[in-house]
Amino acid sequence: MKLNETIIGFVGFGEVNTPRSVIESKCQAAKAALAALACTVIDTAPVSDDLAGVDVARAIEELSRTPLDALVICVAGWIPSHAVINVTSEFSHLPILLWGLSGYYENGRLITTADQAGTSAIRKTMQDLGYRFAYAFEFPGKPLNLQRLEIFVHSVHATRMLRRAKIGSMGYRDMQLYATLHDGVSLKKALGVEVETFEMLEMTHRMEQVGTDEIQHWVAWVKRAWKFESPAAPGTLEKSIRCFVALKSIFAERKYSAVSLIDVDGMKKLIQLPPSMVLMLITDELKLPTIPENDILGSVTQLIVRHLTGQAAAYFEIYEFMEERVLVGVPDYVPSEIVDGDVQVRPTRFGTFNEGILNVSRVKTGRVTLVRLLPHRGSYALHAVTGTAVAPGPWEEAGWAPPAPQLPSLEVILDRSVEAFAENVAGQHYILAYGDITPALRLFSKLNALTFID
Repeated sequence: MKLNETIIGFVGFGEVNTPRSVIESKCQAAKAALAALACTVIDTAPVSDDLAGVDVARAIEELSRTPLDALVICVAGWIPSHAVINVTSEFSHLPILLWGLSGYYENGRLITTADQAGTSAIRKTMQDLGYRFAYAFEFPGKPLNLQRLEIFVHSVHATRMLRRAKIGSMGYRDMQLYATLHDGVSLKKALGVEVETFEMLEMTHRMEQVGTDEIQHWVAWVKRAWKFESPAAPGTLEKSIRCFVALKSIFAERKYSAVSLIDVDGMKKLIQLPPSMVLMLITDELKLPTIPENDILGSVTQLIVRHLTGQAAAYFEIYEFMEERVLVGVPDYVPSEIVDGDVQVRPTRFGTFNEGILNVSRVKTGRVTLVRLLPHRGSYALHAVTGTAVAPGPWEEAGWAPPAPQLPSLEVILDRSVEAFAENVAGQHYILAYGDITPALRLFSKLNALTFID
């Protein structure tokens, strides 16, 4: 993640009666901790409550010189609220971190500058003013809690990237599904994401222009990179590569941040090619989050997860609810980043569809979060659940050519009841991240006025 592209303003506060050297020293250490997270920090000297308001005016002028993505309010000691609000009023459109430092111990005695008196006096006011802000505080004698700071920086980074994101959707509303529909205006308003639809015909026209040398290059590449359980028909490999190269040129021109392809009603029906191999190449070689079936809200969720964590943000489909777990899998592909061992593929077919290259790799296990963006009460919400992913028992999806493959899948033992998860389930696709990322999702939701559902 290019966190250095995220620009965060930093301003410390402490009243005029507190020794200036103490305030400056504490703010300097806090600013260094923020800069160590690899973001770009624009700072100004600490602000006091001087009667003439000189410090406030100076801070506003200096911080306004550079377009900021967020503002950190670092309270290093007691400060009358007006001094803080006078500064933040100029930047109230930005995500803000209200960060209270703490006292320190000297010869076994706590020396306090009343930092949390300052944050306590201002927190509710910021809430009542409608600021999008996070609140963090420190404990005397303890190292700075960099986890809270890091979550804020990553949330700001994700917010920034979403507001610059453009998702490409080849086709619209695959299989006439409802859960994958999106409203472009409300999505733009809530998160800034632009969705651009392009026609499948554009891909098929460009497929005709792909040269033999490029096809041979990619055929050799996939045979080196993937383990084939049996040989694939040359026509299947060539057609898949023609699709990939054609789409690659479209994506380069349009500068998409993520993509979704029409699957059943498009690739499989109209050109008789399951797109699993195409999606694998896009994901692994172009490093773009991909999801089938024109699932735009799933695609946005992938971008949120990727920019919060740096992970691949793989999509999974819910196959079964069990007593204490859910079975999730995919009938096409997973990113190589989450594969346990070699990337294994099998030429096979499902139902009446033509042969495709199915990914049948094992998936990494461990602590995971499943999450999805959904429309909610006139805006949007993130629904997330945590659990422990384990290797699944033997299973198959009815309809695959025998011998039926075991699809890339996991059994996720949920941290809460399956019933509680099912009550809020928002679609067949959920995005998987490794680890418990709910603190970051919760803060991202708060900074972007989304509802968080767990």
